[in-house]
Amino acid sequence: MPQPRSHYAGSVCRVQDIPGAWRRVAAGAGLIGPDGTAAPTIFAEMSDLAARTGALNLGQGFPDEDGPAEVLEAARAAIANGVNQYPPGRGIPSLRTAIAEHQQRFYRLTVDPDRDVVVTAGATEAIAATLLALIDGPDDEVVVFEPYYDSYAACVALAGARLVPVPLRWPDFQPDLDALRAAVTDRTRVILVNDPHNPTGAVFGAEVREEIVRLADRHDAVIVEDEVYEHLVFDGPHVPLATLPGAWERTLSISSAGKTFSVTGWKIGWVSGPAPLVDAVLAVKQFLTYVNGGPFQPAVAAGLALPDAFFASIAAALRHKRDVLGAGLQAAGFAVSRPQGSYFTVADAAALGARDAADFCRALPERAGVVAIPLTAFVTPAHRSDYATLVRFAACKRQDVIDEAARRLQTLA
Repeated sequence: MPQPRSHYAGSVCRVQDIPGAWRRVAAGAGLIGPDGTAAPTIFAEMSDLAARTGALNLGQGFPDEDGPAEVLEAARAAIANGVNQYPPGRGIPSLRTAIAEHQQRFYRLTVDPDRDVVVTAGATEAIAATLLALIDGPDDEVVVFEPYYDSYAACVALAGARLVPVPLRWPDFQPDLDALRAAVTDRTRVILVNDPHNPTGAVFGAEVREEIVRLADRHDAVIVEDEVYEHLVFDGPHVPLATLPGAWERTLSISSAGKTFSVTGWKIGWVSGPAPLVDAVLAVKQFLTYVNGGPFQPAVAAGLALPDAFFASIAAALRHKRDVLGAGLQAAGFAVSRPQGSYFTVADAAALGARDAADFCRALPERAGVVAIPLTAFVTPAHRSDYATLVRFAACKRQDVIDEAARRLQTLA
């Protein structure tokens, strides 16, 4: 009896011939090459380039030094004391309590640790689980601010919805409110906000925040706010959208330990918000990673309980690195956008002869011994020309690395 033929039968199997959701995910993230295969992310490409050339890697946004000793020691103690099996599905009680206390301490938000919080495998899983939970089909739309963290487009595509970008323009990267109003309609299921913003370093102003909440209420949309850089704001405290009048009941707040405590490899994130929305996220999340990071969860709880001086110090240290890097970029001939938060500084390389940011970044290690990321990696293909000469640099490295990068960049002049 003849056997059914597999899609993968035969001597040659090409990835572009394999059916499945991977294709729309890769296409959503702009990673389908001319031959139909999935290309590596720009982060992988540029980090590999840094390794091959010995250039200083200011491309990928991860720190190159460890976080606070109290947090690291708490993880060691947890491992030594047997906290090495599955934690509860929502996260260990001490971490959920610490998250709730953090929201009250910094933002005066009252959060029930047993109902309003779920721990995730970093903010990236939190975003994926949230979008998969809330999107119901191809008629749903997700409004994002462009440029955007690349996983947003990938997850929206995986969920089968339509991405609707609202442009952020050089040099202050604040959205035009008329463009925002035009983007949000009754088809909008989610308004996805990243504040402080990756990749631009922008912090949205009060008028923008209020308009997001007003439009979400008018069109019955859910606000999802990615706040992973919440403690890396340079000119005043972070203001979560959930704190605005009328916002709590329709807002999910996402954050993580990676950026605050310099432990990006631990992948401990969380979602907080009203219990019905959090329950919907949990219904999906439990079938993704199920649970994660058992011994790291009590360590993050210890970190969230650190005194105010710690949180002030990390913002002050990064502010200084921003200033050193920005001065080096200006001395090199770049025009520089002054970031208000996050790890990142965006610079315009047009005056240095750049016409295509990706080509400029591929040549930069040989020219100056520094790696950066083209901003075109964070936008939809139709809008790449609007950001053609803009480059992102990450300041989340040791002070001596930032000092040396600034010195090397000045040789471009």
